[in-house]
Amino acid sequence: MASLLVRQFPCLQDNYGFLVHDPETGETASIDTPDAPRIKAEADKAGWTITQIWNTHHHWDHAGGNAALKEMTGARIVAPSYDRARIEGINVEVSDGDTVALGSKTARVFYTPGHTLGHVVYWFEEDAVAFVGDTLFALGCGRLFEGSPEQMWSSLSRLAALPEKTAVYCAHEYTQSNARFALSVEPDHAGLKTYAGEVEALRARGEPTVPTTIGREKAANPFLRAADPDLRRALNMPAASDAEVFAEVRRRKDNF
Repeated sequence: MASLLVRQFPCLQDNYGFLVHDPETGETASIDTPDAPRIKAEADKAGWTITQIWNTHHHWDHAGGNAALKEMTGARIVAPSYDRARIEGINVEVSDGDTVALGSKTARVFYTPGHTLGHVVYWFEEDAVAFVGDTLFALGCGRLFEGSPEQMWSSLSRLAALPEKTAVYCAHEYTQSNARFALSVEPDHAGLKTYAGEVEALRARGEPTVPTTIGREKAANPFLRAADPDLRRALNMPAASDAEVFAEVRRRKDNF
């Protein structure tokens, strides 16, 4: 079976758009809709026909282009059931554990509350690809606009349990600022310093730092490492719960 194809392109100020294509059937999904005209133009450039829109959550830079893209393409909208009152025109509602088909490919839905209370992630197990919206970023995670630290830590822990080779397509180019923050917490972390240097080089060339991988984030991302003794020492929180350590890292990032 042919591999899933992913077309990634910048949108708005710092979003990424993603088109996911099944070469067996020609079906194509837009993961979120940050910029409908740009998404349609990228699909046309690739010679792909958008048949579906898969939303991760309700924020305007993820679902705000739904109506326009649906009008241009006739695509059906797949979105979290929690957001049925916050995303218009949903054709298929999904919840934790559901599967969604894109032609011959199938993605599993993970409910990942924290950034919002309705956030979901789409994981193509066979192709080792996850579209994580604003739950997980390269060297970061989403702000807790609606959920609690406990909810977000649980959501991130589920993603961390995915195979380490899984490619992580996060929705924003935040990695440089995330690296600066992470180094402020652990300035002597060797792996983090190497990662941060690579990020600086990529951005200097105008290249994306997305996708990352689960394995790389587990090794360096402080938001996935609440159980790490080195991070706990850096925070002076040796006896705290993992959720408490995560909450402190998130608090510091919010005020960085």
